[in-house]
Order: sequence, then C-alpha cells, then structure tokens
Amino acid sequence: MPEHIAGPDGTEPGTLRLVPAEPNPAGGIDQLFLLHGDAISAPITRVIGDPPPAGKGSDTARLRVFHFNDLHNHLTDQFGAAKGTHRFSQMVKRVRDARAQDDMATLFLSIGDDHTGSVFDELLGWNEDEFVADAGYRVYSAGGVDCSVLGNHEFDRGSALLAKGIRQDADFPILSANVHASSHLEAGQDYHPAAIAISNGLRIGLIGLTTRVETRVGQQGDLTLSVASPVTAIENLLPALEPLVDAVLILSHCGYGEGEHQSGKAAAGRDIGEADISIARAAAPLTGKPVMIIGAHTHTRLNAKGIKQKHVHHGIPVLQAECNGRFLGEIEIDLSQPEGSFRGITRACLHPIKPRDDSVVPGARDHDQFEHDGDYDLAFETAHIAPLTSGIEAVLTHEIAVVETDALSFRFAAAERYTGNCPLIGFMCDVIAERLSSAGFDVDFALINGASIIAGIEPGKLTLGEWLAVMPYPDEVQIVTMTAEQVDAILQSNARRILRPEERPDTDVSGFLPRGFLHTSRHLSYRIELGTSAAEARSHSIRIGDRALGGEAGRSFKVAMPAYLALGAYGERWNGRPISGSVPGSPPGFDLRPLPRQNTGLVFRNEIAGFIQAVGRIDDGSVPSGEERLQVI
Repeated sequence: MPEHIAGPDGTEPGTLRLVPAEPNPAGGIDQLFLLHGDAISAPITRVIGDPPPAGKGSDTARLRVFHFNDLHNHLTDQFGAAKGTHRFSQMVKRVRDARAQDDMATLFLSIGDDHTGSVFDELLGWNEDEFVADAGYRVYSAGGVDCSVLGNHEFDRGSALLAKGIRQDADFPILSANVHASSHLEAGQDYHPAAIAISNGLRIGLIGLTTRVETRVGQQGDLTLSVASPVTAIENLLPALEPLVDAVLILSHCGYGEGEHQSGKAAAGRDIGEADISIARAAAPLTGKPVMIIGAHTHTRLNAKGIKQKHVHHGIPVLQAECNGRFLGEIEIDLSQPEGSFRGITRACLHPIKPRDDSVVPGARDHDQFEHDGDYDLAFETAHIAPLTSGIEAVLTHEIAVVETDALSFRFAAAERYTGNCPLIGFMCDVIAERLSSAGFDVDFALINGASIIAGIEPGKLTLGEWLAVMPYPDEVQIVTMTAEQVDAILQSNARRILRPEERPDTDVSGFLPRGFLHTSRHLSYRIELGTSAAEARSHSIRIGDRALGGEAGRSFKVAMPAYLALGAYGERWNGRPISGSVPGSPPGFDLRPLPRQNTGLVFRNEIAGFIQAVGRIDDGSVPSGEERLQVI
C-alpha cells in the first residue's frame, strides 16, 4: 500500500473531510461538497463534516447527465476536411437548451484527457513562464462543465503546468481518488478523490479514477507522482460515500475492459490493467444505490442508441462517448424506477457532433448531417473560443514548407509504422539525430515508436499546425546510454513486436497497435528474420555506422528517443512486461527504464518542425530509403 498522504486539513488514514465548495457558476450544481483526504491507504470508516441535506426522495428525483471524454483540446477543427467545426460549442448549445427546458437535475461532465491533441495545447507553453492559458479548462468553465477527472494526458507537459492550469482556469472540481504524492499538484486544492453535487434536490456522488497503466509517472519534474489501484480506491471509498447520496457516478479514465482488451482505438489487445470491468466488479456489492461508470481512455463508442446488455457488467452500466468531440453522451436516470440491470437508467444515447462542410447546400439529401450556424452556440464561440483561437492562429497557419512528394503521406505510413520500414518515421529519426548533433549532443542513432504518429505529411503547403497534428504528443528528447549487448536485446525484442504478414488482413492499421514497434535513424541498420512465429523472429546483421555490432562488445552508445519511450512506454511495454498488442505467447519485453538517460530539454516535434521550416521543401530526395536501415525477411 502507498504511504498515507495527509490532506491540507490533516485527515488521517480511514478518514475523509466533507468540505462545502463553490460550484461552477455556469454549471448545473446548486450545492457542492468536496471530499478531502487519502482514499488509498485504508478503507474510509469516517467522514468528518456536516452531511449534505437529504435528497428530495426517489418519487420525483430525475437526473440528466451529459458527458464527453478524451476531447484532447479539439474545441474546434482548424485543419482538415472538417475545418470550421465548432465541436464544443455544439455541446454547449445542447446542454444549455436542455437546462432551459425543464427543472430536471442536469450535469455536464468531462471524463478526462482534456489536453494533448490540438493546437490549443501550445497556449500551455513548456514551463510556467510561457504559460498563457489552459484552453480546455477555461472554455469548460465558461461552458458550464460541472466536473472533470484527471486523465493520463493531463500530465504530458508535467504536473507543474497542470497545477497552474487548474488554479488559473478551472472553475469546476477535478477528481481522482488514486493519483497521489505529486510534487506540484496539491491534494485537497487542485484535485479531490470525490465530490457530492446537489442539483434540484438530488444528491449525486462523483468519484474520479485515473489509469495507472498510461499515466506518466517517473518524469523528472515530478519523480514522486504515483497512481494507485483504481479498484482499491473504489473499495475504500464507495461504502463511505453511499449513505450520503442518492446515486453514484464513477468517472473512470481507466478504459473499457480489463487486462489486455481490444476496443475503441486499439487495433489489437491493449494493456489497460484494472479498468471499467474490474471497477464494476468491485463496486457492485458495495451499494444498492443507482451507480454507473462513465468511462474514457480507450476511445470506445458505447450505448449509442440505448443501453446494451453486453455493456452492463455486474449489474453496472458502462458508458463512453468515443473521443475528440465526435459525440456528446446523454443519460437520464429515474430513481423511481424499480431496481434492475440498468440501475435506474431510462435513456442513454450518443449525439453525433456534426462536421462542418459549407459546400453542402440547403435541400441536399445529407444537409442535416452537417453543422450549420444554428447548430452551435455562436455567442459562446465568439466570447470564449474565438479569442483563444486568434492568439495562436497566425503562428499555426504559418506555412513552414512545400511538400512535393506523397511518400510521407499517412495512407502509406498508417501500415508502415507497424510493419517495418516507414519513410515518415525514418525521416523523423534522421532529423532528430541531425538536430541533436548540431546542438552539440553526442548521439549514435535515434529510435521512435511507430504509434508516435497519427497523421502524415501530405503533398501541398504544410503549416505548423498540420505538422503538430502528425505527432500530437509533446515529448522531450532524452538520450539513453546503452551497451552493444543492450542494443542487440532491444532489436531482438523489436523483431517480436512487428506486425507479421499473416496478421495484416485482420488488423485495422489505422487504429492504435500497442506493440511499441521501433523505427531507427539511418545510422543503425539490421535485418529481421520473421521465422514461423513471433517467438522465432530475430534480428541479425546489426550495424551501427559502418561497423558490425558484434565487434563492439564493451562499447556504450548514445541513443535519442522520446521521453515516453525512455520511461518504458507504459502500455506499449518497453518496461520488462510481456509484449502486448495480441502478440501470441506474450514474449517478454525489454526494460528501457533502468538505462541511464539525459533529458536534453528539447521537444521532439518542435525540433522536427524547426528542421522542416529551415529546409522549406520536402521532395522525393528528402525521403529515406528503408532498405538502408531495415530488411524484413
């Protein structure tokens, strides 16, 4: 068990303090109570503080919940085919219209990953001096969001920037019962294990949970940050919360499923550990009150047109609204309904967020499927999102290069990032090695995991914003020191991670394949012999520069890689755990975490952007030949 983390009020293990707080003035909560203290070290046996007033009773109490998850700062679409789509303002209009039409208790909830994925991330900067705004939290506050939960991507730029964003821009509580021991986030101030919201006389318990598999612990800026078991948190907390509320919403940023599970963005089984099914199993026997899990993290579309029995686990419905603002979920709960498998849910659906396409004229057959001016809250967009957009638009729409080749397009890279040679990632590795060398760092070669990219460099004019969409993860560059023997072991592990020819017909390569397959700069070359199975796959003929690795015994090498990879790649398992992604036999993976590493302070994608802007043109001559570095036999 982790050590007890005393709250600011000195609460002891097994005790939580119930503290009145101000709800978001633009939201739907009449009264708000926050729980302070440690929900991990011991079961909660005592709650200090005056309990919230009794509810209005089950005969008339009804609750509506709007929910979204994994928005990743996609407040509006500024690039691509759906440019001009006002995603969050569409949500705000629907929520405000619902709140105005009746007196039903109505909550508006985010289930985490409110950061990393769009140009609005750049307003955060890279340190507290560069901070301009936390765009997501600022807009959520104005839009009436009542609560959010800490997702794994909240920590991408470090907990110091996260704490600044919360304190400056979040007018709503942020929850996590299993995050603890941060050097910068203050429990009881910046986040809380749970809350009680009173709306229209109904007492609603809210518990936040964060994935322990993908959250970035071990970063230099917060070495003490830890994430405990979400199941332990529920077992400790729910029995104490249950008598104080009429219904419980578990806000789970842990993923749909449990263990190694395939859903949502995953193209194969993905390690999510203790997740929604595990949480439901733990929660079910602890309360007879209506309880449901509103989920996130795996980008799974659940219950789009009503509750499906297959998504009810141990009597607890699990809901999720995919990702990136594609849907807004809605749930209605009627406490007067008899107990049943859906625990009071009378309605559930996902409202599609309409993409913008002004070429679709009135009268066209599909006209209503696209966004038009009446589909979003124009006044809200103008007052709260447009000012943020104007602050970054000039920079992000700046043309950094002209692309005269389609070899780096995502239609090729989508599969190549998992199957061997990917010219786009090879280009990126070469650029990083060159940039570090120019900056005075000693580097022998570079490595990048294939899932680092989610788009390609397309022919035509390339803007900075379009480049940032290729690699949305804001990783710093780390230089890892390893021996020749460790290089060999890494490449042997890599041979087992490749997507094999016999697997390709059944794998959606546009999705996330969590195998952690690595690509390298031109300075390292080798061959992978596939054999008859992943267990037999091996790497050989390894050369660094013009010298065979076999003749380099005792020599150390300096290898550049993203911080995510150097820290073990979490669910992609460069952390010594068995390789995931449905590799038969689950062979053990190599553990990068113990290797000595140096943080350069340079940002991976920013360095590549700088190179692209300096050369100004990308053509066929810019594209590396894959045969120079990897042959798959």
